[in-house]
Amino acid sequence: MTSMRPRTPARWLALAAGLVAGLAACDRAEEPGEAARGSEEHTVVATKSDADIPSWLSPTDPMEPARWLASRELGRPAPEVGSQADHLRHSLARAKDSFIEDPRMVANRTVQLGQMLAEAGMPEPYADLLDGLEAVASITTRKQLYGELCQQYYNTRRQGVDRAATLARLSERYAAQGSGDDKAAPAPSAGSAR
Repeated sequence: MTSMRPRTPARWLALAAGLVAGLAACDRAEEPGEAARGSEEHTVVATKSDADIPSWLSPTDPMEPARWLASRELGRPAPEVGSQADHLRHSLARAKDSFIEDPRMVANRTVQLGQMLAEAGMPEPYADLLDGLEAVASITTRKQLYGELCQQYYNTRRQGVDRAATLARLSERYAAQGSGDDKAAPAPSAGSAR
């Protein structure tokens, strides 16, 4: 049988002092510049390495939609700055004015459409898809559903129509929506009815 040494007040004090010091370190005051850096709106904490490009961009993924879209197309992490990521960043910014969905969802739908077209033997660069569909939607001042426009584009392409003709058809269809004004045309006057 082993004997247990009784705990002395000095040991208890040493243990308590160690705990207090540890807890005090957790609650230390911030350095002057830390408060400003910590409150930045775009602070991102990485949960995955850049090598882990997710299949879909979830609301909690820390990667910016433009960089994720460029990375998905390249099949490897894209640099944060560069012609492809910058172009996609501009395209997604323009898309915010034309579509109801947020940039993350637009990026996901673009990848989905790109994959479907590639599987059908009609691959297209993501930037071309995004720019072409944004141009169609911008014809009207109403915000559009990007997912719906992607489906219309895919269905028309699957009918054997090339890219340019598909975009032209969709542009014509969306132009018919008008500017979004719900004002009725004025009724003809009595003198003009003949």
